[in-house]
Amino acid sequence: MTVTNAEQPGEIDQANAAAIATTEQVEGEIRAFVRRDVSVFRRPRTDGHNDVPVDGINSLIERVSGASVGEIERVIDELTRVRDMLRIEGERVQREVAGYTSLSQAAMTSMKIIADSLAHWKSQTAQPGHRDR
Repeated sequence: MTVTNAEQPGEIDQANAAAIATTEQVEGEIRAFVRRDVSVFRRPRTDGHNDVPVDGINSLIERVSGASVGEIERVIDELTRVRDMLRIEGERVQREVAGYTSLSQAAMTSMKIIADSLAHWKSQTAQPGHRDR
């Protein structure tokens, strides 16, 4: 019985080397990106004005917070719509409960009238000397 490997040890080493090279390349690009963004903060102040670093900080804050602020506003809008829908549904449920309460009261009143009528009719038929004609 012969066992064949799908990959030879040399091929595995080459694949690992390629993965490491790709990882190092991506990490290098990330480092370069961070250095470009941070370099604004490391510029020396030459003329006594610090408008450039402040502008850099402001633009960085706007970039970082822009997506978060947009997401928060979207969530607030969605929650407002849900609140309005729940308020409307709550009012509808209150109207339904009021309708069922009114219907239940009417049914109880009708049952009381029927029970009183049956009791009165039963007491009249139970008296001696009373005949049905």
